[in-house]
Amino acid sequence: MAFGYERFKVISGTAHPDLAHEICAHLDVPLASAYVGRFPDGEIDIKVNDDMRGADVFLVQPTSPPVNEYIMEMMLLVDTLRRASAGRITAVMPYFGYARKDRKDEGRVPISAKVVANMLVSAGVDRVLTVDLHAQQIQGFFDIPVDHLWARPVLQEEIQQFGLENLVICSPDVGGVKLARAWAKALDCGLAIVDKRRTGGDSVVMENIIGEVDGADVLLTDDMISTAGTITEAARILKDKGAARVFIAATHAVLCGPARERLENCPAEQILVTNTIPLRGDIPDRMRAVSVAPLLARAITRIHREESVSALFG
Repeated sequence: MAFGYERFKVISGTAHPDLAHEICAHLDVPLASAYVGRFPDGEIDIKVNDDMRGADVFLVQPTSPPVNEYIMEMMLLVDTLRRASAGRITAVMPYFGYARKDRKDEGRVPISAKVVANMLVSAGVDRVLTVDLHAQQIQGFFDIPVDHLWARPVLQEEIQQFGLENLVICSPDVGGVKLARAWAKALDCGLAIVDKRRTGGDSVVMENIIGEVDGADVLLTDDMISTAGTITEAARILKDKGAARVFIAATHAVLCGPARERLENCPAEQILVTNTIPLRGDIPDRMRAVSVAPLLARAITRIHREESVSALFG
């Protein structure tokens, strides 16, 4: 193989071992053996049991809640791999936490995404593989290669099985228009936007729909569902404006706070997410997770072989 990486290893932290095992199943390789535990005071204790010398290592660890725990796990795992003489370390981060703060939009605030990028590079990461960054410009925070994958093709295969008629893609806010436009182009259908207006720090009023949704099947798209306030309110407004049926497709199911209750009570027919983040606890009956393991496995194979990753989606 190129650069002398005759073998590659896949290793996982505790954030999403099920996804790591599924990726390994598609790659037909075993998951590397490692112990990730805690000392009595809560400090993270790590021991990698497999030989990593000269290997092309892919560390699977979404930095989902509890984000601080999983980021620290990743840093210590990367340091362990570097000190074990790994040939190259790729951080496979299906969900990139701390992505909301990608710019200084007011005084005396951090650019948190840049801090995380600096930490990863300083720890010894050589490459990053991620899915649907909250802000694409975060790629520019790294001085190492970043492979940014889109989950839309994975979700699109499932959506097409619903047999939607007179389909319109809708963004729940102006910030998601680029993603919605990509969906609309791929499915050759109309585009709509919910006009969201913030009336206070914690309150949002949505009043208008830009585009025609009356009598249409509408697909609401977003990169993540956090508290689900925006997307469920958008679904309600769409129904009020005459949409026949409303469906939701989002990549990252963060689902914090009242998200589960809101999704359970929203008028959407189906809610599709991916398994970039593990779905723990009770989830709404209408929610289903689509696996990104095949997508990540193909990308890992191409990175290891020094082939084009973008060719997968061109």
